[in-house]
Amino acid sequence: MPGFVEPFLVAALRDEVHAGRALAGMRRARIGRGEGRRLVSAVRGDWIRWLDGSTEAQRLFLGRLEKIRQEVNEALLLGLFEIEAHFALYPPGAGYQRHVDAFQHDNPRRLSAVLYLNRHWRRSQGGELAVYDADGRELRRVLPEAGTLVLFLSQTVPHAVLPTRRWRASIAAWFRLRAADNPLAGLARLQPDDIESPPVADPRRLRGRD
Repeated sequence: MPGFVEPFLVAALRDEVHAGRALAGMRRARIGRGEGRRLVSAVRGDWIRWLDGSTEAQRLFLGRLEKIRQEVNEALLLGLFEIEAHFALYPPGAGYQRHVDAFQHDNPRRLSAVLYLNRHWRRSQGGELAVYDADGRELRRVLPEAGTLVLFLSQTVPHAVLPTRRWRASIAAWFRLRAADNPLAGLARLQPDDIESPPVADPRRLRGRD
């Protein structure tokens, strides 16, 4: 959905993610969960920070997602109960190999959303979202252009972030079922482990970061 979020809100969210990078407020994303969580840069190279609703821009965006949650539940009866979301910042050269957003067992994610925050993106800069069918055939690519929102089913839609040639900023979000068996499971994502400073861009390239 191109233009789903207005330019003023995209700009505010983009400023937040780059401020987080400058202040070492982001951490390297892992793959897996629990004791199996690990850093594998060859698979996934983004830096993340979870949205907590602490700024007006975050609250406005989470409000948009809440409206989607209500409309999807009314239309499709999916039983979506809550939303989680994080900023994602990919440095030049990074990507995320093909995957689905839900683990094989006991995962409440049902619907994924991605909002892109990058102005003036060109196809030659890479960083596209590639979407695949169940057999691994590529179906389409989406430019990570500012204001575009993408929705897809978390458990059944394989996708990848192709290697980017410039800083690539986005917000990834998931609409979840109620985790009745383990209501505290989501707290694991808030633990301050592996806090590091993300890679610093060459100052000569900062003009093209957004």
